[in-house]
Amino acid sequence: MTELFLAGVAMGIGATILMDLWAILLHLVFAQAKPNWAPAGRWFRHLANGQVFHDNIATAPLYRHELALGWIGHYAVGIVYGIVLALVMGPAWLASPTFLPAWIWGIVTIAAGWFLMQPGMGLGWAAAKTPNPAKVRIMGLLAHTVFAIGLYGTADLIG
Repeated sequence: MTELFLAGVAMGIGATILMDLWAILLHLVFAQAKPNWAPAGRWFRHLANGQVFHDNIATAPLYRHELALGWIGHYAVGIVYGIVLALVMGPAWLASPTFLPAWIWGIVTIAAGWFLMQPGMGLGWAAAKTPNPAKVRIMGLLAHTVFAIGLYGTADLIG
């Protein structure tokens, strides 16, 4: 069980790093805005007070360390996703990982963003209140596919 847990931690970190490198690549090649984890940090901070949903996270009270908390939350969620995949798939998959389970899990995990975090921050279900919801959704699916590649790749490296 400890091996599965530690493998999951490594997979979550590896996958989240790859997702961040993907965001840097999009910024450098396509001038896409860099991720700003401060609003997510503000949202995480307000969760501690029991407030999940905001009309607009930008109007919620500021938190001095929200950017740091956003980054910590981003990696903590990635680690949890890695642990869940490792525990569900078990030692046999870790010994010889295949991409499909990692990809399915990577796509499933976008549900938390679409149906909890985005509406919680006031962006609507699956970013419906953003200027271009289709683009946000497609970019999210691509990012979570990259995350899945990171889960699989890290599992393959450590397996």
